[in-house]
Amino acid sequence: MLELRQVNTYYGKIQALQDVSIRVDDGEIVTLIGANGAGKSTTLMTVCGILHPRSGEIVWNGAPIHQLPPHDIVKLGISQVPEGRLIFPELTVRENLDLGAFLRSDRDGIASDMDYVFELFPILKERISQQGGTLSGGEQQMLAVGRALMARPKLLLLDEPSLGLAPIIIQQIFSIIQKVNADGTTVFLVEQNANQALRIAHRGYVMENGRIAMEGRASDLLASEEVRKAYLGM
Repeated sequence: MLELRQVNTYYGKIQALQDVSIRVDDGEIVTLIGANGAGKSTTLMTVCGILHPRSGEIVWNGAPIHQLPPHDIVKLGISQVPEGRLIFPELTVRENLDLGAFLRSDRDGIASDMDYVFELFPILKERISQQGGTLSGGEQQMLAVGRALMARPKLLLLDEPSLGLAPIIIQQIFSIIQKVNADGTTVFLVEQNANQALRIAHRGYVMENGRIAMEGRASDLLASEEVRKAYLGM
């Protein structure tokens, strides 16, 4: 479905990604783990078209997309939940969700998907007329995920969805990720919480200093002594 081939991304003269190759197959949860500053978020921003690679290519269902603007990438079926949530704090829950469907015109489908979001996150239905900025951190993360789902993505990109959340909310968010995947959405998950991410993923990649240092089945990475010492505190 998605493939990064020898991608090199820069911030000015500073190289952030070095020959990064990653693939995400249809129906998978693939996770990218690594320390803060390793290049994980840069990887997602490059996929989304916020950054363009200086060399290498990004291929979506066989076609290159690495020179496309972000809105065209969303139209193809790729939606991102950014780090820090970045909801619109002065807009209501409903208005935030409506913006997720901005590029769509199928009213019945939009209404159906909003019902789906409320099924996943019942608290959002209770808060439907509440301003996003007045929600708790966990509720804002739910809203950010719901907003991305309103675009009806084929591939959902998640950037640090557990960041700053209480453990019980983290468990809930990861359970929702699994349900969304089981319902047919492929997931590419960037996460510092390696233990949680590897437990729900099918495959994983470990990033260090802008390079892919390890890759394999998530269960194998979870059992790896090197990964356990470096990222799991074991």
